[in-house]
Amino acid sequence: MPLTRNRLNLFLSLACLVGYGWLALVSRLKPEEVGSKYDVCLIRHFAHIPCPSCGSTRSVMSLMHGDLAGGLYWNPLGFVIFAALIIIPFWISYDLILKKDSLFRFFGLFENTLRKKWVAILAIVLILLNWAWNIVKGV
Repeated sequence: MPLTRNRLNLFLSLACLVGYGWLALVSRLKPEEVGSKYDVCLIRHFAHIPCPSCGSTRSVMSLMHGDLAGGLYWNPLGFVIFAALIIIPFWISYDLILKKDSLFRFFGLFENTLRKKWVAILAIVLILLNWAWNIVKGV
């Protein structure tokens, strides 16, 4: 089933809604309490080591409170998630109102860029470094 503009918009809208819902659920907690009260990471649960995205919720929560250093400490991927949660709804709305497909075209460009060998290797190395960082600090 090929990806269409509508499917991408639906998927990203649902992902943002789930993200907002999750943040609403844990918003009454301090960032450092999230991992202990609501541990949803299956890798950490079964393998007893954090995954590359462990700490992302705590990172986003820190960023929501203006704590850039905390966001970076918990997980640098939180910056990407935080930006996506802010930008994507506006981008989808912009495209829908003006009947454009700029987000869909950007996604295609991003996907094609990731298919370049050197970009893919760099992305994998960065994710592995982030994973090592998570393991060392015991997120």
